[in-house]
Amino acid sequence: MKTLTLRLAKGVAIVVTLGLAASCGLPRSGPNKAEIFSGSVLEQGDSFILTVDDRINRIAAVAPALGFSENLKKASKLGSDTINPGDVLGLTIWENVDDGLLVPQGQNATVLEEVQVDGDGFIFVPYAGRIKAAGNSPEAIRRIISQKLSDQTPDPQVQVRRLAGNGATVSVVGAVSAQGVYPIERPTRTLSTMLAAAGGVAIRPEIAQVTLVRGDVAESIWFEDLYQEPNHDIALRSGDRVFVEEDTRTFTSLGATGSQQRIQFESKNISAIEAIAQVGGLDSTLADPTGVFVFRNEPEAIANQLLARDDLIGTQRVVYVLDLTKPNGIFMARDFAIRDEDTVYVTEAPFSEFSKTIAAVTGSLSAVNTLNTAINNTTTASN
Repeated sequence: MKTLTLRLAKGVAIVVTLGLAASCGLPRSGPNKAEIFSGSVLEQGDSFILTVDDRINRIAAVAPALGFSENLKKASKLGSDTINPGDVLGLTIWENVDDGLLVPQGQNATVLEEVQVDGDGFIFVPYAGRIKAAGNSPEAIRRIISQKLSDQTPDPQVQVRRLAGNGATVSVVGAVSAQGVYPIERPTRTLSTMLAAAGGVAIRPEIAQVTLVRGDVAESIWFEDLYQEPNHDIALRSGDRVFVEEDTRTFTSLGATGSQQRIQFESKNISAIEAIAQVGGLDSTLADPTGVFVFRNEPEAIANQLLARDDLIGTQRVVYVLDLTKPNGIFMARDFAIRDEDTVYVTEAPFSEFSKTIAAVTGSLSAVNTLNTAINNTTTASN
């Protein structure tokens, strides 16, 4: 009976040891390099795997840029005295006759207060009719009214003024210090000066995006570009809406890195090296510096350039390989631009996998030995 028990215990130990040694189910942070390369189109997979070099970097760095269209950039500045629909005007008219058209007898002038510009941009003035006001300055409107009245009364004198608080306005919302509706005045005719009037952005400038909505058109620009490139600044129009928000781009970090999580961009441009540093660097006990991968869906045009082809149709899966141990590996990673929704993955070193196997096997053998000792003790006691 004792011999049978010992043989059974030894058999269990052998089975456990061999099973662990041959097993591929050991805990790990993700696929190894061989498994990733097996997904290549060369291995009947559906991904293009490319080793990063200078040419790849130049092509892969192309990303959609934020900026305003030529239509917005070419628009002239709106004069602070330009009349708009909804404005309220005040008119004063003098006549050089005792019995004038508009001036009451015994007075030298008549005042027409709160004459509102209608939705079509017109005002009505007695004896002058409908006058196009929107788009004109008060001076232009004065000349038009004077000309129309001069046919009926000699040398009329007209004064036109826009009443306070009824000029062109722009709404500024989002991550600014003072949200609100602001008038377009002489100091605030452009986007940059209007943002300054709203107290500036309330988030870090390097991750701030500014969106301008005009009618049914919405266009965005980086806040830093707006100030660093004067030609990006645009003239405002009444009814414009300005929205400031934090950059929403992210990338995902997986594998043998300091942390595995979804990370927001900390600046307008992030390189692979900066992305790795942002998540705590490579895990010194696990990471394989020859196996840094960036997974990305590339548009058709970029994929064709990368592969020197012209037959690819639609978005393509591309896996970029970075080997940090090469003489220029760090430079390549420093020049490789991370884009929105990229996945940065670092494989585990083969030695790490070997160490796990050895630890699992030795740990299991120790447990079996303990079991053998317990069985032997039990057998001895029973005898």
